[in-house]
Amino acid sequence: MFVHLLHLGRVPYAEAMEAQQRVVAARKQNLVGDTLLLLEHPPVLTLGRNANRSNVLLSDELLAKRGIDLYEVNRGGDVTYHGPGQLVGYPIIDLRGDLPGKRGPHLGPVDFVRLLEEVLIRTCAEFGVMTKRIPGCTGVWTFAGGLDAEEGTLERRIQEKKVAAIGVHVSQAVTSHGFALNVTTDLRDFDWIVPCGIRDRGVTSLELEADPATEPTMDLALNVTARNFGRVFGRQMIWTESIDQLLTPSSASSTPKDKPDLVVR
Repeated sequence: MFVHLLHLGRVPYAEAMEAQQRVVAARKQNLVGDTLLLLEHPPVLTLGRNANRSNVLLSDELLAKRGIDLYEVNRGGDVTYHGPGQLVGYPIIDLRGDLPGKRGPHLGPVDFVRLLEEVLIRTCAEFGVMTKRIPGCTGVWTFAGGLDAEEGTLERRIQEKKVAAIGVHVSQAVTSHGFALNVTTDLRDFDWIVPCGIRDRGVTSLELEADPATEPTMDLALNVTARNFGRVFGRQMIWTESIDQLLTPSSASSTPKDKPDLVVR
């Protein structure tokens, strides 16, 4: 069993959505196997199905002035920021397949999200960043600290911070959208929104939290994430060069024996 792995680089959100929709359509017709798209976006805001527009703190005029697009999408969750230095993953997976934890005809969407969280928790750990789940708050979070010094006293507890956001959509048992891991993201851009509608916790990045001896880069984060995806989902990750190669029937329907694997589970 394998997953096609495709790195798109930094692409505009609309272009990535078009590519994702092509792969989703092919997966629903069983013309291509399970696929993981990894990429970056230029600065963009997306509103999920449960989003509240008040969680976008800039007016439409200011967004337009700064060249920031705003998209309403069918994933779960509230408002999310994507931008340079953030590794975005779009897993296109048929939940009826042989997947860890499947107890019926298909893996449940919540169980799928838990698997994505596990991928990201393991990835953060490889950079020396210990993270966890928080019940009721989808995503991956740093641990709370002790007490922070404030005006000479130890009064304020350091809250958990989100390092990765997750929001998925499932149609005909095939997933789309996915996760966003802050690697070297400029966190000031999150000031434009209330991330995921959560007001009492902030955001962080691997760059800020990582062990000084393990400097995170986008290329390294991509490879570590892909490797952990294969481990958690029990699949071999197979490098694919382009969307067109992926969707070519002769190569998409079988494991490419003549191409090297990017990572092996």
